[in-house]
Amino acid sequence: MQPFDTVAGIAAPLLAANIDTDVIMPKQFLKGIDRQGLDRGLFFDLRWLEPGVPNPDFVLNRPGWRGATFLVVGDNFGCGSSREHAVWGLKQVGIRALIGTSFAGIFYDNCQRNGVLLIELPETRWKKVAGVISQAETAHINVNLTGQCIELADGTVVAFEIDGLRKQSLLLGLDAIGATLQRAEQIRRFESKHLAQNPWL
Repeated sequence: MQPFDTVAGIAAPLLAANIDTDVIMPKQFLKGIDRQGLDRGLFFDLRWLEPGVPNPDFVLNRPGWRGATFLVVGDNFGCGSSREHAVWGLKQVGIRALIGTSFAGIFYDNCQRNGVLLIELPETRWKKVAGVISQAETAHINVNLTGQCIELADGTVVAFEIDGLRKQSLLLGLDAIGATLQRAEQIRRFESKHLAQNPWL
């Protein structure tokens, strides 16, 4: 996975509550045998009036937020089914982090496993971020994972909390297997000791 340290980019507002995984990645895009082409399906019914015709009212199609690196999202983002395709689609269009007040549990875990940072903020801090980035001229932000803060275009610095293990995995670009292999030597020592104590295995 791509490591995440300090990332700069445009943050787009997608502030409606309860946006579920069927909205993020509709079911017709779950048929492939690999992960290719999921960028076409991301927010399909919101992004397109018809195939090939962008919806000019959808935020990711609007000039000020086109090519966004971050999404500022509403409550309970990623609810619904557990489809990992939703996260793969977000990654394929270049989304590195989501900023919200709450996320569905399975979606949160899927993002972590795929290197997408989820930032949960108290409502007052979230409103500050959402208010600033909802204006295209101030939508550019920096997300500093090491320092656990978001730097807004108006100079405001918004702190956030994150679990230490999740933070370390994102900083190093490690998925669950990569994180486990960080302890490969300890695992080998345990295996050797365990087999010595239980030779019949």
